[in-house]
Amino acid sequence: MSNLNGWGLTARLISKHFGVLGDKISEAIANFDPETATEADRDCLADTLRETAQKLAAARASFNKEHTDVVKLRELIANDEKASLTLAERLAAGSISEATVSLFCDELEANKARLPIELQEEADAQEYMNELQKIVDALSEQLAQFDAAAKKALQNLAAAKAQKDLQELRMERQNQLASLNGIKGHSTALNALTRRAEKVSNEAAGMRIVADIAQKPLDQAAEIAAIRQSVAQADTAGETTLQRLQRLSGKPAESIAA
Repeated sequence: MSNLNGWGLTARLISKHFGVLGDKISEAIANFDPETATEADRDCLADTLRETAQKLAAARASFNKEHTDVVKLRELIANDEKASLTLAERLAAGSISEATVSLFCDELEANKARLPIELQEEADAQEYMNELQKIVDALSEQLAQFDAAAKKALQNLAAAKAQKDLQELRMERQNQLASLNGIKGHSTALNALTRRAEKVSNEAAGMRIVADIAQKPLDQAAEIAAIRQSVAQADTAGETTLQRLQRLSGKPAESIAA
C-alpha cells in the first residue's frame, strides 16, 4: 500500500514525475506547427509521445493499485464494523479476552484513520493519470496534424513536379520546332538542295521542249501514213478476187483471164 512519500498531492506528483519532461512536452506542444515543422521536429514529438505514453501506462497501473487498496480497505473496515458487534457480545459473555478486543479496536481505528489518506492518494493518482492522458491526446493530435500536412505537402510536390515536367516537355518541343524553322530558313545544305532541284526541274523542262520539237515531224509523218492507209483501204473495199489479183499484178484483168 502506497504512502504519502510515494504519491502526495497532485502538484508534487507533476513536479516529481514530469521534471524536465514536463517542460519538454509544454515546449513541444506550444512551438509545434505542422505546416512548417521539419521531419526532425516530428521525430522529436514522436519521441516525447512515447516517453509520455510510458509514463501514462505506469500512472494507470499506479492508479489501479491505489484504487484496489481503497476498495480493500473499505471492505476491511466494513467487515470489522460488523465484527465489532459480535466481539462486544463475546466480551460481555467473557468468551474473548479484553486484550484481543483492544487490539482489534486499535486496528479498526487505524484503518479508518488511513482511509482518507488512501482516498487522497487515489484521487492524486487519478488526476495525474488524467493529466497524462490529456498530454498524450494532445501529442497524438499534433502528430496526426503533421502527418496530414506532410501528406498534403507530398501531394502538392508531386503535382508541382508533374507541372514542371510538362513545361519542360513544352519547352523542348518549342526548341525542336524552332530548330526546324531555323533549318528551313538558314540551312546552307537545304538551300543548295532546293537550288539543285530547281535546276534539274528546269533542265527537264528544256529537254521536254526539245523532245516535243523532234517529235512533231514524226507525228506528222505518222499522220500522213495513216491517211494513205485509210485511203488505200477505202479503194480496195468491196473488190473481187480477180480485181485484187489485177491490182497486185499490175496487169489488166483480160490478160489474167487468158
